[in-house]
Amino acid sequence: MFFLAALAGLAGGVVCAQGPPAPPLPPPAAPLHEEATKNVAAPCVEPPPMVRLEDYDGPLKKTVGTFARPLERKAVHPAHYKPGAILCTLKLKDKFELFVQDSLDPVTFLATGFNAGLDQAEGSDPSYGQGAEGYGKRFGAEFAGQASSRFFTDFAYPWIFSEDPRYYRLAHGDPRRRLLHALEHAVVAHRDDGKRMFNFSEWLGTTSTVVLSNTYHPDAQRGFASAAQQVSFSILQDAGFDVLREFWPEISRKFKLPFRGESEPVHPGSIPATK
Repeated sequence: MFFLAALAGLAGGVVCAQGPPAPPLPPPAAPLHEEATKNVAAPCVEPPPMVRLEDYDGPLKKTVGTFARPLERKAVHPAHYKPGAILCTLKLKDKFELFVQDSLDPVTFLATGFNAGLDQAEGSDPSYGQGAEGYGKRFGAEFAGQASSRFFTDFAYPWIFSEDPRYYRLAHGDPRRRLLHALEHAVVAHRDDGKRMFNFSEWLGTTSTVVLSNTYHPDAQRGFASAAQQVSFSILQDAGFDVLREFWPEISRKFKLPFRGESEPVHPGSIPATK
C-alpha cells in the first residue's frame, strides 16, 4: 500500500509540473478546402507543336513542309487520350501572332503573285495598266486583300467575340460525318471556353474584307449582288480548306508527308490549369 501511494504521489507531481493540458488543435483552415477545389478542375491541353521540316525526310522536303505548315497552323483536334479536356485558350497575343504568321508565310506571297498574274492576264482592274507597273499594283492589291482577310478572321473578330479562329478536327469516325463537320465550320465555331457559337469571324471578316477591297480596286463592280457573290465564293473556298484540314492526317500518312499529330503530354503537371 505504501508503494502504491508513493507511485500515485510521484505521478501527481509530474502532472502538476507539466501544467494544464494543451488545448485541442483547431480544424483545418478554409484555404486548404479552396486549394483542393482548385485542384479538382480539369487542366486544358496544349495542342501538339507545329510540324517541322526536320520531321520529313522524303523528297521535296522543303516544298512539302512549306505548304503543310499553313494548313496545319489553324487545325487542331481535342485530345482523345484525355476525355473531357479542352484545348487551351488562345490569348490575344496568340491570335495576333497567328495573323502575322499567316500574312508573312511564303505560301501567302506565292499565292499573291499567282493571283496577280491571273488578274493581269485577264485584264482585271484596267486602270492599273500592264507591264511591271501594272503587275506591281495588282500584287499590292492582292496582298492587301489577303492580309486584311487574315486580320479580320484571325485576330479582330475573334478578339471581339472571344472566338477561337482554329478549326477543330474530328480526326476519327465515319468519313461522311467528318465531311459534314468540316463544312459545318463555316457556320459553327468554338468560343475561347470551348463552347459552340456562330462563326462571326468567317462571315463578318469576309464581308469586311470585300467592302474594304473596293477602296483599292477602283474598277471593281459595286453593289450588293457583287459583294454577296464575292463573300459566298470566299466562304466556299474556306470550307474547302477545312475539308482538307480534316482529312490531312490520312493524306499525309498515305503519301508519307509531315503533319501535326496527336501527342500525349510528357508530364500532366506541366499543363496549365484553366482559369
